[in-house]
Amino acid sequence: MCGYNTVSKMGISAEHIVKQFERALPGIGDVQVLKIYTSGSFLDKAEVPEEAARRILEECSSRGMRLLVESRPEYVTGERVDQILSVHDDLEIAIGFESANDKVLRYSINKGFTVADYDLAADILNERKVDLRSYVLIKPPFLTEAEAIADAVATVKHAARTSATISINAVNVQKGTVVDKLWRNWAYRPPWLWSVLQVVRASEDFGVKVVCDPVGGGSIRGAHNCGECDQTIIDGLKDFSISQNRSRLGSKDCSCKDMWNMILDIEGLVTGGTCDLQRFFRSQRR
Repeated sequence: MCGYNTVSKMGISAEHIVKQFERALPGIGDVQVLKIYTSGSFLDKAEVPEEAARRILEECSSRGMRLLVESRPEYVTGERVDQILSVHDDLEIAIGFESANDKVLRYSINKGFTVADYDLAADILNERKVDLRSYVLIKPPFLTEAEAIADAVATVKHAARTSATISINAVNVQKGTVVDKLWRNWAYRPPWLWSVLQVVRASEDFGVKVVCDPVGGGSIRGAHNCGECDQTIIDGLKDFSISQNRSRLGSKDCSCKDMWNMILDIEGLVTGGTCDLQRFFRSQRR
């Protein structure tokens, strides 16, 4: 479902990365937390050369800024984390865990690691008192809506044991991907916002900070409902993510919730797999 490979560029040097960072610094202002999202692995020396990583870490340390970066679990080694901490110790590392089901990781996401790999990385970070932020995915391909909700809730429960924060992310349809092809052929629908809301509400049981801001939310390629109630739910998710006040999770009554409930009940039975039933029902009414 990830289309970043189509816009990636090879041959980016440490000097290029440092120049980008230094060009951005004047516009950052006086902030307490700096997030550097490479959509990859900051701890991978082949992706972010050591001299570039050190320059960024030293600048964050001198400014007293907490640094949040991403990494795949295979690069989260004791040696590498200790190297980072020797330069700057106010650190949070995010891992795209996505699913606590190895079959989903392998066949729906093609993630390239297992739950055990994630758990090992989480233990390494916890031992060094480095906060872990875990990304949980809602509705990778080949899961029905009901299966996607159950998988995401189970993943939040698993990740909550070792994570300081969990970021819940709904799949959005990116061009040039398998999901894009499935979506064009009515074999995939991005998750309903009702589903996202249910997963976020279920996370209350696990006692962990949860954030959620659906990319493309309310659009046909992102998590969406009928269009009438979308913005209310999206605004509530954003307000909750900032405040952690669950009373902000607003959802006005909407007739599309009945369709969502029906799809949860019948999708796998009717189609034998996954299908955009909402699009099908709409086409039948025309």
